[in-house]
Amino acid sequence: MEKHVVVIYPHPDDEAFGASGTITTFRQQGVPVTYLCGTLGEMGRNMGNPTFATRETLPEIRKKELIDACEVLDIELKMLGYRDKTLEFESRDEVAEHLKALLEQIKPSLVITHYPGHAVHPDHDALGAAAIEAVRRMDPAARPKVWAQAISKTHVEELGEPDITIDAKPVFRQKMKTIMAHQSQAQGMLGSMNPDTDDIEAIAQEWLGTERFYTWTY
Repeated sequence: MEKHVVVIYPHPDDEAFGASGTITTFRQQGVPVTYLCGTLGEMGRNMGNPTFATRETLPEIRKKELIDACEVLDIELKMLGYRDKTLEFESRDEVAEHLKALLEQIKPSLVITHYPGHAVHPDHDALGAAAIEAVRRMDPAARPKVWAQAISKTHVEELGEPDITIDAKPVFRQKMKTIMAHQSQAQGMLGSMNPDTDDIEAIAQEWLGTERFYTWTY
């Protein structure tokens, strides 16, 4: 059993769509989980339908959604304070040192993050790379395992099959509650997966019922 799990993703809702089944499974085992969330996703395009947010109000809305989602998951939240869609321009060295300091304080046995180069969004790639570098810089005797999540269309072809597979279907109701806590994003994201049906939960379980990761090797 893990001692403490740290999840490092850049945006509110990354944890919901990407790893909330895994997080829920760990929490059911009594494992503490901390989410280091990079930004508030304030440059996100989804403003609701009908529109209920503006560019000015979206950051606070997404912040509240993030807090609500973490309450659903019963996890600790630490907001890192970076700006959405700018992580690729931050100093990799400085972000890695920031993360390293937090990891040395929390002392996790496992870190979950995005797989650099296979995470589709520049923020995903940049924060995943910084997280992996942060762990590399730690004392090898205290270094946690790293599970890296690849979501590009070519990741299996280029990396092989992920070696970690988590079945989220037994806890899918909790995953769905986490996704729906991010109200400004959920409808648009789920609807885009299959616009021909109104059964959002069925859409979600078809696409998101399995969470897969690669064990990063140093």
